[in-house]
Amino acid sequence: MKYMDIVKRLVSWRTLIWSAVILFFLWWFLPGLFPASTLVWKATWPKTDFTKTSVDLSEIMSGGPRKDGIPSIDDPEFDPVAEVSLPDTVPVISLNINGDARAYPLGILMSHEIVNDRVGGVPVAVTYCPLCNASIVFDARLNGQELDFGTTGKLRNSDLVMYDRQTESWWQQFLGEAIVGELTGTRLKMIPSRIESFARFKARFPKGKVLKPGGFRGYGSNPYVGYDTSRRPFLFRGDLPDDMPAMTRLVVVGDQAWTLDLLRQKRRIQSGDLVISLEDGRNSALDTRNIAKGREVGNVIVQRRSAAGLKDEVHDITFAFVFKAFRPKGRVHTSWPPGS
Repeated sequence: MKYMDIVKRLVSWRTLIWSAVILFFLWWFLPGLFPASTLVWKATWPKTDFTKTSVDLSEIMSGGPRKDGIPSIDDPEFDPVAEVSLPDTVPVISLNINGDARAYPLGILMSHEIVNDRVGGVPVAVTYCPLCNASIVFDARLNGQELDFGTTGKLRNSDLVMYDRQTESWWQQFLGEAIVGELTGTRLKMIPSRIESFARFKARFPKGKVLKPGGFRGYGSNPYVGYDTSRRPFLFRGDLPDDMPAMTRLVVVGDQAWTLDLLRQKRRIQSGDLVISLEDGRNSALDTRNIAKGREVGNVIVQRRSAAGLKDEVHDITFAFVFKAFRPKGRVHTSWPPGS
């Protein structure tokens, strides 16, 4: 074979390889990077109505995975809590509806982000966004219809963008609001839940149930090692807080937030009929590779006084950059009482 023929073949192969790399990039990442890429989105999301949106589509970007690349758990199975062996301090999302108490370990949610379930007769979506540390449970009923959810593989303000499989509308997890598609502008009802240690769940609900791991490998590990103490959030393009580190943990109730440092100092904060307290004994899920070895962050309990006593209140434990992005007019309390 002549020398020039060899060179031409090498160049040809190199061209093919680079063309394949470029095409893969366009197919995988482009839909989230530029607003013009809605043309590409439509090929993957033919049922989604992109003419209806409440946000600038340029704010939505690819997180890497494709549609359902992070698979939701749609047929969850559970074991009795007494039969489950987990380290006492690992975090779980705990949910109790009509006496049906269930725990969803963050070591499992880290790999799935959404569990479609029915608890106490109520269809729910149990969600967790690691990049925002946002754990939120939704009532999956909307206008008489039951929805179930999957992951789009996209992010807005580093927060999970979900989609419902009935209309393929896109939903902002932190707000529970549809931001693209037929259901744009509608909101899901949030259901009170806690992130607490497995030991606390087991003590509160000795007859409760715990989500089974299934056959997926890597449960109990954190792919975002050191994330919650990093200087900047991952895949975030917005403005960061100028009065505190971006990854400051906040306890959020509506448009009000209290720093975890303040709660750690006070241990108990009362604001009107709202009572927020902290008890030791829970690991961070976003610190070390092995979640069970994560540093202590404590169990946050948020309740509201009522005629029937204290009842759990909808809340979130998230980062300061998330609160600023989604609640720009909200207030973060760094002292209590205010001004003290």
